[in-house]
Amino acid sequence: MDTQQAIAPSRAPSAGVVHINIRLTDGYSIISNRLSQHRGMSLLAIGLGTHIQSLPAGSRIGVKALAAIFPESEARIAAALRELEHHGFLRRTRERIRGGRVATRTESYNHPEAAARRVGARRAGVASVATPAPAPVSAPAPAPVSGPAPAPDSSPVPAPAPAPVPEPPVRGAEPAPAPVPAPALAPVHVPAAESVPMPRLVPVPTAPKPPPPPLPFPRRPSAPLFDEAARLLAGLRASAPLFVLSEADVERLTPGVAAWLERGMRPDAVRAALTDDPPVPLRHPAKLVRHRLVALLPPPLPAAVPVVPFQNCDTCERAFRSPVPGCCGECREARAYAAEPCLLGA
Repeated sequence: MDTQQAIAPSRAPSAGVVHINIRLTDGYSIISNRLSQHRGMSLLAIGLGTHIQSLPAGSRIGVKALAAIFPESEARIAAALRELEHHGFLRRTRERIRGGRVATRTESYNHPEAAARRVGARRAGVASVATPAPAPVSAPAPAPVSGPAPAPDSSPVPAPAPAPVPEPPVRGAEPAPAPVPAPALAPVHVPAAESVPMPRLVPVPTAPKPPPPPLPFPRRPSAPLFDEAARLLAGLRASAPLFVLSEADVERLTPGVAAWLERGMRPDAVRAALTDDPPVPLRHPAKLVRHRLVALLPPPLPAAVPVVPFQNCDTCERAFRSPVPGCCGECREARAYAAEPCLLGA
């Protein structure tokens, strides 16, 4: 009974990445997928943001400090920092410190949207504290006016004196009460406006899609050029079995291949560019071929510089470059000088 049972391993996917993860106990950082899988930033900005998230607090992340560690140039690192700042993952502010100097404070965010909501709630609370409701001011009660003292009675039992009845105040007799000053509010520090990331504008599914770019067309079309392009497209399945094109697809894509051949591309190079590294699974081979014909179109060949041939001078037999035979430059000058009349006196 001490024989261990073998557990069948989980089936790995047929394509794509396979994660071989080992449980880590030290030397790791927790990175949000909002940064590592961001679709609007470059890979350099994502990698730099991941590196900044893994650094301890107080680390220097200036352009020169990062350029001394990584092989990228200062210009590329500065561009990546601007990308992170544009999408809200980084915020840099300048603050005045002791000695009259100015230092740059950098804040790194792993959740820009939540940070923006927190800043909005903080601003709403500060606004409610800065403008309190006015306190009600109570009017002062009128001062009672005492009547004359009762005369002394000779009876041994003193009678209770009647309660003094307050008389109504005479209008204008007493000065108006001074206004009660409102309590002074302590100055409230309002934080500086933080950079809130702009929302990404995603088109609705029903929005009209832009038309696809036109297929390239040769500048000097000819029947032999189109025949060679059609044979190349029809023979793609011989070297790449996944690229099976219909007759209509071949007719539609022939001008694009003809434009490639006209620009000096060899058929083997065109075939490799159209069928190399296809996606798995390949559902629409004709659409992939059309996309690559448009996106990977090579530039036209530069115009050939005409070569001027060598000629032998009819007078001195020297070699010189000229499109037509004749005399060289020195002989032409000598003849022109000899033909001019002599200007010196005999």
